[in-house]
Amino acid sequence: MARNQLESLLCMLSTVSPPELIYRDGEDSHLHIFRRWIIPSHNVTVSSYWSPFLVNGIEKSNEVSYNKLYLDSIHGKWGSDLEGMDMVVLSVGHWFLHPAVYTDGDSVLGCHYCPGLNHTEIGFYDPLRRAIKTTLNSILQKRGGSRGNSINVIVTTFSPHHFEGPWDKAGACPKTEPYKEGEKSLEAMDQQMRDIVIEEVDAIKSHDKKIGRMRLEVLDITKLAYMRPDGHPGPYMNPFPFANGVRERMQNDCVHWCLPGPIDTWNEILLQVMKRWED
Repeated sequence: MARNQLESLLCMLSTVSPPELIYRDGEDSHLHIFRRWIIPSHNVTVSSYWSPFLVNGIEKSNEVSYNKLYLDSIHGKWGSDLEGMDMVVLSVGHWFLHPAVYTDGDSVLGCHYCPGLNHTEIGFYDPLRRAIKTTLNSILQKRGGSRGNSINVIVTTFSPHHFEGPWDKAGACPKTEPYKEGEKSLEAMDQQMRDIVIEEVDAIKSHDKKIGRMRLEVLDITKLAYMRPDGHPGPYMNPFPFANGVRERMQNDCVHWCLPGPIDTWNEILLQVMKRWED
């Protein structure tokens, strides 16, 4: 979701002054582990970090079928650049639904869906909470209080998917209109993922004296996103999906968003949060 929101933001910024891509790395040209743009006319730098857990982690592979997360330390790349940042937008959630083993220091806390491993099943809610807590506390320790320049931190809440049926069994998102108010209630998992973000942000903000020059807000887009089942690429995640006819099983993307589309609204709200800070 962070990449989607970033692409939307870059499109918006380009209406004033085109961003210049000055650096990228990562083997996958679709993702890129790290990218950086500059907007010389406004002396602005925008960077994107591939960090799906916020904390350190080893992603699953063909050899290992689960992620391994180190819940006590933030991801090295963006964490090492933190001192030079004026604003951070954090987005996390969907990768916590994948099978994973969770550690804290040298201790294994448990796992999520790890048959065959001798670990306690603890789900993904508590690990998500720990990851957000570690992230916000790390920012607070490095940039909070009265030290140095201020930093603005935005944490985006969970963006629900709209698969009708299992995503890996030809589930699709065929809706062509938004839900009407009251037509659909937020799923329990989506609500819980949203609440964890809000609770952890509120917990940090309660430390009035410690937070100092760090401004912290939630970008609460969960219900907004949930109401838009019509905003996903669906089968158009790949170009010309029906060029050879309609296949019985068609891969769909009901997680990411079309651009332009609903996710542009997230950045409109982000802009209003920033304006409110300046008032």
